Amino acid sequence: MAKERETKREKFVRLAEARTNKIIDMLQLLGNCSNSSVYDFSQEDVDKIFSAIESEVKEARKKFNKIESKKSTRFTLD
Repeated sequence: MAKERETKREKFVRLAEARTNKIIDMLQLLGNCSNSSVYDFSQEDVDKIFSAIESEVKEARKKFNKIESKKSTRFTLD
């Protein structure tokens, strides 16, 4: 019995759901770093983290809107 081919829409839904849920999970894990009794961080660190995340969200949205986006570099607090 031949395996049915996945449509482009089905593939998008499968991948987009999995990747979005992965991002949500990672953001929840990042939130765990806010426990100041376990971690030492500054407001500057927090601002850098969320600035980098917000920048990447904007770049991803541009791709969906067919606007030219720049390739980002890896995030570091240093």
